[in-house]
Amino acid sequence: MYFQYPFVRRALVVGILIAFCASLLGVTLVLKRFSFIGDGLSHVAFGIMCVAAIMHMTNDMLLILPVTIACAIFLLRGGDRVKLKGDAAIAMMSVSALAIGYLLMNVFSASANVSGDVCTTLFGSTSILTLTNGQVWLSVFLSIFVVLVYILLYNKIFAVTFDETFSAATGLNVKKYNLMIAIVIAVIIVLAMKLVGSLLISALIIFPALSAMRIFKNYRAVIICSSICSVICAAFGILLAIVAGTPVGSTIVAIDLFAFLVACVIGGIRHA
Repeated sequence: MYFQYPFVRRALVVGILIAFCASLLGVTLVLKRFSFIGDGLSHVAFGIMCVAAIMHMTNDMLLILPVTIACAIFLLRGGDRVKLKGDAAIAMMSVSALAIGYLLMNVFSASANVSGDVCTTLFGSTSILTLTNGQVWLSVFLSIFVVLVYILLYNKIFAVTFDETFSAATGLNVKKYNLMIAIVIAVIIVLAMKLVGSLLISALIIFPALSAMRIFKNYRAVIICSSICSVICAAFGILLAIVAGTPVGSTIVAIDLFAFLVACVIGGIRHA
């Protein structure tokens, strides 16, 4: 019955695409211990989204996407030229973006429900259910871009994920491919903000990868399992949220957590 409503179909299409893209890079992030970068960039995206809201931009992705990509480049390349590096730079940038974004929303917002707007942005309460056709097509285009980059650079991503030193010794430009990974992650984060909100994006990226790793040890099998798990959890979470009237983002993450616990049990039995 619910599939007769256009907003449900749009939410499912975008949700499945975002979940699939997030699962592809999630495995790489976990193995390279880059998980915290995704969390930091999601907070930056929140701050930029607040600025776009104050400026009354009809399409906030035109501002959020390039700025988030620029921050990803700074974290991986700019950090090499300054004394502030690694997790310290990520922590400083993420906390500052959260604080400034919330401050600007309170000072300049014309909305009568600032707390509700902030809650929606942080936790993805209803954003995915209010997508326009233009936002859906933009999400489809960016998702295709992410998938094509991943497929074309699969061997290079595999190499830099497991052994950067050996890859560099063979002549591979490790910094360039790490930078490409960061840019793709930034695109996924901007897309995922509509689905689960900026605070829960890391869960969408990391949980499916961790679940797959509990069951399989082969890299390709982990990628496939992670993608399937992520898509199923996202689709089921969106439908459950619509039926039960719960926040979409929180519902999806709760289902991802449940899937992770099930994967732990299956992995324990399988490898016993």
